[in-house]
Amino acid sequence: MGSFFFFFFFFFVLLGIGAAGSGFPGIQLPGIPSSENRFGFFIFGDSYVDAGNNNYINTTGDFLANYPPYGQTFFLTPTGRFSDGRIIPDFLAEYANLPLIQPYLDPKNNLYLNGVNFASGGGGALAESHQGQAIGLQTQMKFFKRVKNSLTKRLGNARTQSFFSNSVFLFNFGGNDYLNPFDISYDIFKTLDAQEQFADMVIGNITIALKTFEQLAKEMWSGDADIVKPYNFKQLFQYDPFLGSQ
Repeated sequence: MGSFFFFFFFFFVLLGIGAAGSGFPGIQLPGIPSSENRFGFFIFGDSYVDAGNNNYINTTGDFLANYPPYGQTFFLTPTGRFSDGRIIPDFLAEYANLPLIQPYLDPKNNLYLNGVNFASGGGGALAESHQGQAIGLQTQMKFFKRVKNSLTKRLGNARTQSFFSNSVFLFNFGGNDYLNPFDISYDIFKTLDAQEQFADMVIGNITIALKTFEQLAKEMWSGDADIVKPYNFKQLFQYDPFLGSQ
């Protein structure tokens, strides 16, 4: 089975990276010096991991980060990241000796040999979450399929399969799905049944996406995807060093 690492962020999640053996996997692509060639880092999600895709869509100021003070402490200018500096994928890319992973919608981004960032501030697992103002999970998956087809045409099936089998995929979804209804009405969560049904719907959409992606992975290379277990804030803070687990 190829060394395929699948990172899934549910709601707000802490990321941990693992790798087979020591260090990160790497492959050699045609026409790319080995010193510059690594593996792909593909990012899906919302504002926590958006590197600037919303700069290229027609949306409102609430879903944009292209004005000060965004970016002021690292880039010294707004980049579209919802941060005053770098975001989680930037640090991961640095750790893996990769350049910053560029937004898919950036017209200058057409090589994809280091990976692609598909994330969109405001995006959710549900199509209804900030619909028309952000890029949701299903659309981001469609963008990924376009990238896969583009790489297959350029590199051929064998090299593309090798590339993806060594790649890292990061997903961060759920937060906007739970927050978006409060922009409409608080009444939706009045009862426990309503809360549980809505949570099940969000989880169901993410599960479908994961299964779809896993099937796509099987088509791209031999073997199954290794899915790293997610950790969310509830899990992180349910342990008290003095009292033990809560």
